[in-house]
Amino acid sequence: MPKTIVVPEGTQKPIAPYSPGALADGILYVSGTLPFDKNNDVVHVGDAAAQTRHVLETIKSVIETAGGTMDDVTMNHIFVTDWANYQAVNKVYAEYFPGDKPARYCVQCGLVKPDALVEIATVAHIGKK
Repeated sequence: MPKTIVVPEGTQKPIAPYSPGALADGILYVSGTLPFDKNNDVVHVGDAAAQTRHVLETIKSVIETAGGTMDDVTMNHIFVTDWANYQAVNKVYAEYFPGDKPARYCVQCGLVKPDALVEIATVAHIGKK
C-alpha cells in the first residue's frame, strides 16, 4: 500500500532517520515528538506543562498538514522522564482532548535529550485521501 510522508512547512530536519508523519490507507502515524525548536534544541527546559503543549502543537501541525484534526486522534503513546511530571502532562493533555479521549499509554523512561521531559507519538484516523 502506498504511503505519503507528511512534513509540515517549516519543520526542522529530524535528528534521526524518520519523517514527522506517514499517512497510509487513511491512518496517520505521527513520529515520537519531542519539545524541540527549529534547531532541535529542547524548549521550556524544566517545565513539563510547557513542553507538553509544545509537543501537542507540533503533533497538531502534522495532523492538520495531512488533512485531519485532533478529533481524529485514536491513540497516543506518552513517554515521561519522571512520574513527578505526570499531573502537569495530563492537565495540558486534557485541553487538547476535551471530549472523547483517545486510547493511550504512558511510560517512564529516558529520552534522547536529557532536558526533554515528555515525548508523544500519535495515531490518527483521518480517512482515505
